[in-house]
Amino acid sequence: MTELSRRAFGTAATAAASSLLVGCSSGGEGVRTTGSASPGATTPQSPPGRHTSAKSGRAVGRSVPVRLRIPAIGVDTPVMRLGLASDRTVQVPPITDHDQAGWYEHSPTPGQTGPSVILGHVTVGAYGDGVFHDLGRLRRGEKVVARLENGTETEFTVTSLRTVAKADFPADDVYGNVSRPELRLITCGGLQDKDGYLDNVIAFAALTSSTSP
Repeated sequence: MTELSRRAFGTAATAAASSLLVGCSSGGEGVRTTGSASPGATTPQSPPGRHTSAKSGRAVGRSVPVRLRIPAIGVDTPVMRLGLASDRTVQVPPITDHDQAGWYEHSPTPGQTGPSVILGHVTVGAYGDGVFHDLGRLRRGEKVVARLENGTETEFTVTSLRTVAKADFPADDVYGNVSRPELRLITCGGLQDKDGYLDNVIAFAALTSSTSP
């Protein structure tokens, strides 16, 4: 992976720089990504500190996330790797793994410079609540901890939470280049119609500290 792709989620943007969108399907599925992913494309540069002025921790080396903890909403879950589906959209966790989060492997790993992207279901039909069922309850200042494969723990502080209509998904805000290590947690929310949830819930967080083994 190139330095550029390590620093930004531009690796998952479309050729038109519209980036991936996150939709919500019918049948109670909690999160589904739509749009064609084109690794190697780039997204517009995002202004540093756009979301808050939270103190930024020092970036860490690349190591894939294996566990995610969000104490405020009772999340303590393994993290699977998500790649691209055959139609070039981002994979999502299988519905049988509704209780696990998934990291998109073409985004930076948590703690690298750029927006690391983790997705999870909110509800999954007969399986009930998904791992990010309570993501919308997060508040600014609350902590998110990603443990990496090499034993490093990266702690992020929530800087903002947004609920947006999926038709108005803020691709540049979510996937655009940033100058510090950040995290995006994405699920679905809002009202439902025959096709599923109408909104996306997105938590933005910035790295504030890391602990090496």
